[in-house]
Amino acid sequence: MNSVEISFIIPVYNRPNEIKELLHSFVGLDTENKFEIIIIEDGSSLKCDKVIASFSKVLNISYYFKNNSGPGDSRNYGMRKAKGNYFIILDSDCILPKNYMSNLFNNLKFNYSDCFGGVDDAKNSFSNFQKAVSFSMTSFITTGHLRGGKKYKKFEPRSFNMGISKKAFLESGGFGKLHPGEDPDLSIRLNLLGFSTKLYSDVVVFHKRRITITSFFRQVYKFGVARIILNKRYKNTQKLIYWLPSIFCIGLVFSIILSIFNVTDILIIIYMFYLFMVFINSFYRFNLIVGLISIITTIIQFFGYGLGFLKSYLKITLNPNKKVQEIFPKMFFK
Repeated sequence: MNSVEISFIIPVYNRPNEIKELLHSFVGLDTENKFEIIIIEDGSSLKCDKVIASFSKVLNISYYFKNNSGPGDSRNYGMRKAKGNYFIILDSDCILPKNYMSNLFNNLKFNYSDCFGGVDDAKNSFSNFQKAVSFSMTSFITTGHLRGGKKYKKFEPRSFNMGISKKAFLESGGFGKLHPGEDPDLSIRLNLLGFSTKLYSDVVVFHKRRITITSFFRQVYKFGVARIILNKRYKNTQKLIYWLPSIFCIGLVFSIILSIFNVTDILIIIYMFYLFMVFINSFYRFNLIVGLISIITTIIQFFGYGLGFLKSYLKITLNPNKKVQEIFPKMFFK
């Protein structure tokens, strides 16, 4: 590994309070390594320029305001402006632990990759709902650790905590117009270009998602839609595991119908046992309340993703001559 110069790339849209909390965690980093921070304001009406100015004496920050064009294009904009040769991409609702930089450099030294994905977790100070969402989106029992938790040969990093070398950025062109789904899209293209994508399981951020039940459903619904778009674009990336949320939804509805008409209760018992295991795992990791809420967030996650996946599959299958951008125009930034 040659000398690594780190540039943090952080797009933000109407989230000055989030940026303040994130920058405060930068100040507390336990590191002697120098780095720069690039903040890209993506056409916000609630600007964070004053917040950034308050940290300008203790952090090396560059701030850019641009017209709204989406997070992917904003990240590309920031990487073009950056002075470093390795870019760390963060969401504005993340908080860094003190050992973030030391773990990062340790991985880059002994397990270098031109693109990596880190892990997200929840702090004790987060709300019970935030902890439940974090559990549903990161636990093995709910995701199979697709977002991080074990080593994959071709891991698909997510842009809330992701690193990419300048070389990989320039050769790939960075993020595309798809959103959400722009991060796995980039990962797949990097693999096709011959770059490695790895999981750094100890490079952790605390992901403070400020979402409601409704917005959480919309988010995972779009994830499901995006996955079919990616499957159509890259045929060799299709996996059976992506169908599991849809199968879960269909099976749950079917099991309830069978139980109501006294055909059999076996399926509904299996589902109840699974949700009980979700509760036990979340309860063990957090507390009783989070365990109970995790049952709800897990069901929302499966139904949101599963319905989005099925709808996208049917629409694309039934419209073979239409471009994906025409079928799902709201999934693409212009």
